[in-house]
Amino acid sequence: MACMTWLNEMTGNEHWWQQQQQRGIPFVEISETGDCQVTFFWRDPEGDESRSSTQRVWINITGVTDHHQQAAPVSLTRLPETDVWFWQTTLPATWRGSYCLMPDSQSDTFQGQPDMQALRSWWRDKFPLAQIDPLNRLRGWSGGRGMGVSPLQLPHSPDQAVWRAVDEGSAPRLPLQQHLWRSDRLGNQRAIWIYTTGDEQPENRPLALLLDGQFWANSMPVAGPLQQLTDAGALPPAVYVMIDIIDREHRTQELTCNADFWLAIQEELLPQVQTWAAHRNEAASTVIAGQSFGGLSAVYATLSWPETFGAAISLSGSFWWPERGNANGWLPQQLQQGLLAAPPRHFYLEAGRRERLILAANQQLQGDLTDAGHQVSYYPVEGGHDALCWRGGLLNGLKAMWQHL
Repeated sequence: MACMTWLNEMTGNEHWWQQQQQRGIPFVEISETGDCQVTFFWRDPEGDESRSSTQRVWINITGVTDHHQQAAPVSLTRLPETDVWFWQTTLPATWRGSYCLMPDSQSDTFQGQPDMQALRSWWRDKFPLAQIDPLNRLRGWSGGRGMGVSPLQLPHSPDQAVWRAVDEGSAPRLPLQQHLWRSDRLGNQRAIWIYTTGDEQPENRPLALLLDGQFWANSMPVAGPLQQLTDAGALPPAVYVMIDIIDREHRTQELTCNADFWLAIQEELLPQVQTWAAHRNEAASTVIAGQSFGGLSAVYATLSWPETFGAAISLSGSFWWPERGNANGWLPQQLQQGLLAAPPRHFYLEAGRRERLILAANQQLQGDLTDAGHQVSYYPVEGGHDALCWRGGLLNGLKAMWQHL
């Protein structure tokens, strides 16, 4: 265990907890090697071990203690005779990611071999216990499976200053247009949110389709950062269309290289969008952005309908699909076989160095796209399968795709 500079005779009393909150939780110290020692805390609301029912406090950190690492789950440790639970780890100073805490009245630990499938199942059973870190002063949000998560951004992580107001909970909620798209082709309906960042020449605005639109509209509200970058001249005035997933079942069906989904967008949704928010109707300035299955879908659509879509931003794209464990998935194989042939298009790929399979699949796809004659920007980032990485990648990708407009 690294040096615990916070440990003293006052540890656990009210004044000590106030001191920890003032200096920030999680507590971050830069080591002599340039890495960061990070200490996570949880304050037991029931008090010390003589009064509390809590036996474990599991910590799920994306790309560090989650199933991607194929290591046994980690619990914080109680400091005896106090309400203090803690755990320490060392991370690169460039790391950024989210985490949640899971207080558990059961003392059982993970049993068996820590393979990815077994770990996914074990964590899934614990997710109902998940909560944001109540001691973290920055804003938490609802993660992909509905559990609350909190942010951790280390001192040398890539700049995300435009997100500061969102993180601090002080960002104004900018008004979004909201519409209901009823699709005859798909036989369903869903919410659509639209944000525009300028209307002086609406017919010249480029168009961006953001998959997992409910996330960008609500959980990680992107309108404010988009407006800041537009006001600063880093992005052109544009139209952003955020497309809801309906639910996880529809997401899995529609965002995995589903031709009907993209035909419905082109035949039904895009004509409606033009009436809701005028924009430049050309492939060269039309971008699709998505994360995980959404990244897979964005690249698939751009290769399949290059006359409509000129660029794709893929964040942690699931190019292993459909066989988990195989980095050379269906989409890379199509390119290797000379299928999905399209004129040169622009692709922005980002993946976390701690994602293992997804990182390998993105490296594979980068080479396949380049060999097929496309322009590819590829960025491995210090992080995992994480929204805090994706939000930076989305904005960087938009700037890269539209820099010549």
